[in-house]
Amino acid sequence: MVLEIVGVTKRFAGVTALADVSFRVGDGTIHAVIGPNGSGKTTLFNVVTGVYRPTAGEVRLDGVRLDGRDVFEIARRGVARTFQNPRIFGSMTVAEHLWVSGEVRGSPWRFSRLVREKARERLAFVGLEALANHPAAGLPQGQRRLLEIARALMLDPRVLLLDEPHAGLNPVEKDRLMAVIQRLHEAGLTIMLVEHEMRVVMQLADRITVLNFGQVIAEGAPREIAADEAVVQAYLGRHREAVRHG
Repeated sequence: MVLEIVGVTKRFAGVTALADVSFRVGDGTIHAVIGPNGSGKTTLFNVVTGVYRPTAGEVRLDGVRLDGRDVFEIARRGVARTFQNPRIFGSMTVAEHLWVSGEVRGSPWRFSRLVREKARERLAFVGLEALANHPAAGLPQGQRRLLEIARALMLDPRVLLLDEPHAGLNPVEKDRLMAVIQRLHEAGLTIMLVEHEMRVVMQLADRITVLNFGQVIAEGAPREIAADEAVVQAYLGRHREAVRHG
């Protein structure tokens, strides 16, 4: 196992957002976390990445505790993430977004040849190499999501957390993004995925954890989750047949 979430609870002023959440993300797998809005999915991502400290419980990467460490140290230790809304700097080019995620040497805007080459490789991987010198602000939503992934890959992560990467994309953009995620999976990267698009989840995930009201209500392979009555009642509802046929 790579990432272990052990008894994680998170409270905000008396409101329990996560309650004793535990599961493990296997090495080289895509592990999806699904559930209704407000079920605690993004809160969980924020705990894993150090944005929030858990009220109780532990987060471990390769057996080493991450909880209690700051965001930057957790990133350096191998946990990278994307966000539901891509964080784009309007005055910077596509390539510059990656350079600032790499190692800076000398003055703030003097980047090493190694960082530039690494950025080119990451952009090529997600299909954005031809747009390296274009203003990032001009990218459509689908390419912004790919840029977020390329930027995260500059950290050479052990685990990549993807938060709703397919939200708001058209069918062509969704398929392109799915193909990139599948290539990352084939390359052996461990991925934790929060996603509402059930077609995406059923096609990509090796294992699924379902949250409801901050608690784990089910965990298993995609076919097991699609057939779980508690999950159908809490979350899948009218999408049951679509999910079953994935």
